[in-house]
Amino acid sequence: MQKIERISNRIVYLPPYEETDRPILAAVAGDKKTILIDAGNSSKHANLFLKQLEELHIRGDFLALTHSDWDHIFGMSTIDIETIAHYKTQEKIKKLKELSWEDKFLDQRVEEGTEIPFCAEAIKKELGNQREVFLPIPDITFDKKMSINLGGVTAVIEHVGGDHADDCTVIYIPEEKVLFLGDCMYANLYSKKWSYTIANTLQLVEQLEKYDANIFFLSHHDKPVYKEEFQFRIKFLKDTAFLTKKYSGNQNAIIKEVSKELQRKLNAEEMEIIECFVNGYVTE
Repeated sequence: MQKIERISNRIVYLPPYEETDRPILAAVAGDKKTILIDAGNSSKHANLFLKQLEELHIRGDFLALTHSDWDHIFGMSTIDIETIAHYKTQEKIKKLKELSWEDKFLDQRVEEGTEIPFCAEAIKKELGNQREVFLPIPDITFDKKMSINLGGVTAVIEHVGGDHADDCTVIYIPEEKVLFLGDCMYANLYSKKWSYTIANTLQLVEQLEKYDANIFFLSHHDKPVYKEEFQFRIKFLKDTAFLTKKYSGNQNAIIKEVSKELQRKLNAEEMEIIECFVNGYVTE
């Protein structure tokens, strides 16, 4: 069972769980209000989070969604507080409300290519036989950016987009120098082959580089990422985007130049990122 961890007097988070695709959930407590970040992938996930928050005497006033993927929203009705989302996230939730999550329909969507096999299996494992999912419509929507004064600390909620989902949103806590990234730095998992595109990546990097933060949360990473590692990740994405264009998607040439610059062999994650750019270049 995941256990809440604290990174400051104001911020706690529940680590992710890969087997059923549970993302990080977090709470930022101000002097007057508390904002929760993402709703979890089921009522069980949401309840686990709420119970542990209660033990810390933390109660949420607002819920901010980073995007509309199932694993970030299926716990909405359980959390049941005023919900904030980008307007595209709201539109996508309205469409998701029309779907059935029973095996027959999940399997059909996998065959059609509109659902990812891993997600379908994770939904089956996480929800078990209780597949009725109630998705409330978010209460507050925004276009580009909004902020909430929580009392002594501010939550800045901003749309950043990216390849993973066009509704991706980040939550920045300037007083704590903490940035919650959601899934925005991950690849597009719904393309025929997992992919990054040059244009979307460079646009996203430009937005993320402006944040003055020291601690970064990626929703499916076990631990927070600190500034040096984040800067490396951003540079790697940017450099790979430029090299993909330079070498017209030639994977071997990209790998060779990146390895030369880093003066080492690339790890599995770096190789996967390059492969995703090559996949994206082919389809651009």
